[in-house]
Amino acid sequence: MSEPIRILYTIPNFITAGSGGAMLNIIKRLDRDRFEPAVAVLKLGGKLDEEVHRMGMELIETPFTIPPKPYWSLFFRCRQAAEVLKPYKFDLWHSFHYGEDYTEPLIAHFAGAKGWVYTKKNMNWQSRAWFLRSMLAKRIAAQNSDMIKDFFDKPMLKGKARLIPRGVDLDKFQPSNETDASLHSRFGIRDEIVLIGCVAHLVPVKGHPTLIDAVSRLEGVHVFLAGRPMDAEYTGKLHKEVMALQVSERVHFLDGVEDVPAFLAQLDIVAMPTTRRGEGCPVALLEAMACGKACVATDVPGSRDIIEDGVSGLLVEPENAIDLASAIQRLINDRQFRERMGKAARIRIEEHFSIEKEVAAHEKLYEEILARKGKNHDW
Repeated sequence: MSEPIRILYTIPNFITAGSGGAMLNIIKRLDRDRFEPAVAVLKLGGKLDEEVHRMGMELIETPFTIPPKPYWSLFFRCRQAAEVLKPYKFDLWHSFHYGEDYTEPLIAHFAGAKGWVYTKKNMNWQSRAWFLRSMLAKRIAAQNSDMIKDFFDKPMLKGKARLIPRGVDLDKFQPSNETDASLHSRFGIRDEIVLIGCVAHLVPVKGHPTLIDAVSRLEGVHVFLAGRPMDAEYTGKLHKEVMALQVSERVHFLDGVEDVPAFLAQLDIVAMPTTRRGEGCPVALLEAMACGKACVATDVPGSRDIIEDGVSGLLVEPENAIDLASAIQRLINDRQFRERMGKAARIRIEEHFSIEKEVAAHEKLYEEILARKGKNHDW
């Protein structure tokens, strides 16, 4: 039996924990007979550091990226940074550093890795640095089909990207028969009132203003915004808009929620009003659909790969409050239609977006990289 492939997963830190949690969801399910993972961070002290130790993995604090300037000393400095990681003899590096840095693949090369892969999470692509980062990658794990079409279907990058969307733990996120009405009671809302939820940090790309505007056009409904205020200026604008539209009694800011499945169980409809820019693969949408919720999302990169419009959810024009309000109203008016959407949403996630499918796709990717000319092939 051959030795397991040694993989180093890199991420800046586990302080915000969102992306780190997604990374660990993959790592903990890898076949340990075939893969031996370790993690490197730029800074220790995050929420999931102990989780890495509990999983029996090395957690290394080291600068696996460096400033590219001054250019004249870049390769020398990359070699220096690589010295810390060279003794580990990692076969592959997988970067969950979502920025445009291109020094990491150079450091990986000098550390002796046979290949470097990165996950493309966002729809940013405004600089030559992204092109360099992609040129230096053996493979790219793209989280939606728009990325492959818009970013990687071009000379020198064509064929590098593999579509690997996010996956959901179907045991943790599943339809609930519990009738917990704590949101109704906590906020003094009558039981028959429809509750809408949006699980997303308060940042501009999430499109909260469109949802707030849509709610102002609907009678009676309440919306719960479950997301941490990551952008103070943007959060302030949202509160001002709520006041201006006179919906402060029906729009509730919850900050983050610890138990997302329990929160989703209390909702009737979930909205994902992402702006035109789009995003990678919105895990909050996957989780809501896995819980059997009728979902309305904007027709943008990321969401359009997940929802089959009119079958497993509804897609609407981005940044169009009238369109969003109309779709929500349709779900409010027809409970049977809403329940049918929720059931189809669960089936959609089971068939295409389980965490097991995500892990299997990563394992296939790693073996593809090293099988091209054997495990010991150099770059």
